[in-house]
Amino acid sequence: MGYLLNADLTLLANFTNPNKKVSVDYSYMYVELYYGRTLIATQAIEPFSAPRTAARFANLHMVTSQVRLSELEIQRLKRQTLNNGVIFEVKGFFRARSNLGGFLRYSYWLHGQCTIMVRRPPDGVLSAKKCKTKHG
Repeated sequence: MGYLLNADLTLLANFTNPNKKVSVDYSYMYVELYYGRTLIATQAIEPFSAPRTAARFANLHMVTSQVRLSELEIQRLKRQTLNNGVIFEVKGFFRARSNLGGFLRYSYWLHGQCTIMVRRPPDGVLSAKKCKTKHG
């Protein structure tokens, strides 16, 4: 709609703890959704613990309404829609703490980044993804 973007994306985030000896507590977690360089939505995730060798999923509903895009981003969105592949960036920031025993804990930040491609509206299903996570 003109220079304004409306989007409604549902993402399923997978938090996996492959370690056989250590549980991980996640806190201060949020996910950002970008179109190009424009931040279009942010979603917080409630803190939780991931036991050893377990996975936990978080359902993220990212809704954006009338976010102003630049002229360049509008042109790119039109091209991507015609080619049936709209590209978004998803960035996650997570504070993690590994419990290495009764008194020994190790805290660190995790940064996740995914490039996702969805088909053009109205179906908009995921058609490609590329993700990486950095510790630091």
